[in-house]
Amino acid sequence: MNIAITYAITLVIFAIIDTVWLGTMADRIYRPLIGSMLADNFRLVPAMVFYCMYAGALTVFAVMPGLNADDWKKALTWGALFGLFAYATYDLTNLATLKSWSTKLVVIDIAWGVVVSAASSSLACLMALKLLK
Repeated sequence: MNIAITYAITLVIFAIIDTVWLGTMADRIYRPLIGSMLADNFRLVPAMVFYCMYAGALTVFAVMPGLNADDWKKALTWGALFGLFAYATYDLTNLATLKSWSTKLVVIDIAWGVVVSAASSSLACLMALKLLK
């Protein structure tokens, strides 16, 4: 399997799904809960670095195991677990250290991390299986 192509597929899928979520939920969820903490201007470079790194981690820890097993459900499971651990690390650390981080946000964001990571990993695995085999 070509890991570079698999990575690119994962990156595109994850970025699209997460961008749609943030575009539709920022004003509904994030701004009301942490509005005072948000930057005045969006910082593109850190966002791009995050997307590239996170897609790489999903590729290594979820998509590739699914491809190696020829099983998109394995990618879904490992992606969901990776999302749970990664988003929980971020959100629970913020809850422990920031005055205005809420339990409601922790629950919503961790759930989103599980969903977006599982969906991205399984879809990337399915696409890679079709394109690369």
